[in-house]
Amino acid sequence: MRYLATAAVLTGAGLASAYTVPVNLQQIYNNHKAGTCQTTLQGGFSDGISGPSTFAYCGDINGAVFLHSSANGGQYDNMDIDCDGANNSAGDCANDPSGQSMTAFMDIVKQYGISDLDANIHPYVVFGNSGSWPTFDPQQYGMEPLSVMAVVCNNQLFYGVWGDTNGGVATGEASISLAKLCFPNDGITGDNGHGEHDVLYIGFMGQDAVPGASAAWTAGDTWTFEESIKGLGDRLVAKLSA
Repeated sequence: MRYLATAAVLTGAGLASAYTVPVNLQQIYNNHKAGTCQTTLQGGFSDGISGPSTFAYCGDINGAVFLHSSANGGQYDNMDIDCDGANNSAGDCANDPSGQSMTAFMDIVKQYGISDLDANIHPYVVFGNSGSWPTFDPQQYGMEPLSVMAVVCNNQLFYGVWGDTNGGVATGEASISLAKLCFPNDGITGDNGHGEHDVLYIGFMGQDAVPGASAAWTAGDTWTFEESIKGLGDRLVAKLSA
């Protein structure tokens, strides 16, 4: 199912259209924001800025994993900027203080004709945490590397792929290209993201969420890649229930 665009945003390729949040996903957003997570898969994480470790990976949505915090009556996450991968110092990533030259799934994505994900082109989400405790591996709950994820941000819906993991306890991080789709007027750079806790990140379980070779991995702009995973994203979102 395709949802008609209602707002315009600027991407590196020029003018493109945002996706309307479908009714079932809006209900999910409203229903799960307040209160606490009933099925905490792993807690003890932070938003990467404010410090308190109130964020958790939550399993309250059937067939999906999302980030949530019980602080302030219930909230979603922020959107810090990730520039890891190919061309990690290009464009507005030039001032990224923590950029790395590779993503977690570099070896997997190479089969699609690119050396690695490019944060300036590929809208990806940093999901999962390794290193010091607490840790969380989404694969233990059925998520697959490079699977499609849904992101509700700025009253819009966009799709990304699970493209990287965090080595610490921080959560709520996405590639600069995804952040620019979500917040085109916020002056997004490698060192300037979105601080409000209103971004819902949803990861889908199962091999059916992996676009594989059907995604436009070799695309030269964000919108071409975004459009290539939208059909799969729409089908995954349509299966969710509030």
